Amino acid sequence: MDELMEILKGARPDVDFENEEALIDDGILVSFDIIYIVNAINEAFDIEVNVSQLKPENFNSAKAMWEMIQNMQE
Repeated sequence: MDELMEILKGARPDVDFENEEALIDDGILVSFDIIYIVNAINEAFDIEVNVSQLKPENFNSAKAMWEMIQNMQE
């Protein structure tokens, strides 16, 4: 989770990723942020986030992203 938080803070240091739960729904993250985050996740965790996983519920919070990463690593 620490590595994910570093990625997120690198993408948007102005966002409180530890407490925010509507990153997509509230328009906090925009498409360019998502592209950066997905690429960084793919590299850091040696996974491949695909189009079917690019859903708001997978990116609305750091916890949701972490759960998606863990599921993909299983």
